[in-house]
Amino acid sequence: MRFITLTAMTTAALCAFQAPANAGVKVTIKQASYEISGKSGATLLDAMDRSGPKHGFLTRAIAQTRYTVGWNIVWAQNGKQCRVKKADALLSITYTFPQLKDRLAPDMQRRWTGFIKGVTRHEETHGRIARQMVTAADRVVSATRMAHDPGCRQSQALVKKKVATIYAEYEKRQVLFDKKEHSSHGNVESLVLALKK
Repeated sequence: MRFITLTAMTTAALCAFQAPANAGVKVTIKQASYEISGKSGATLLDAMDRSGPKHGFLTRAIAQTRYTVGWNIVWAQNGKQCRVKKADALLSITYTFPQLKDRLAPDMQRRWTGFIKGVTRHEETHGRIARQMVTAADRVVSATRMAHDPGCRQSQALVKKKVATIYAEYEKRQVLFDKKEHSSHGNVESLVLALKK
């Protein structure tokens, strides 16, 4: 499960062209956890259902990927021409996973280990899609230039529109990935059934 917050773009304008756009995507990753206890797969799943990160108003998730994107864009202007001189994107990803409070019996520990590896793989795929999204947006932002745009206002509006379109495209990919993974024969459903048996 993923949760996205997109922050506003910060822009600054410079006069006169200099070097080409020096784009960069910086990624920070944090990991959070919530404690659960139980001796069986069913009690562990119940504990995750009670204590996991919120997913909507009434339900909770087993794990969660949250990410925010912030931009710092510097514009260069030469007469009426405007272009991006530098674009820096910061993608901050936070993964939240369940953490066991108690020791488990060896068979249950083996099942838990397989379960948490699969859940981690699922959440890291959300993180990978988020990286792809910001990289695609960064390429578009860095290549932005407009011939007749004194003040760079039209260029800034164009960047916001293009970035919003890219975000929407990748959000659809996130939704499709979750839909596949959480389907009756998907990986997450299989992980839950293997833990519960």
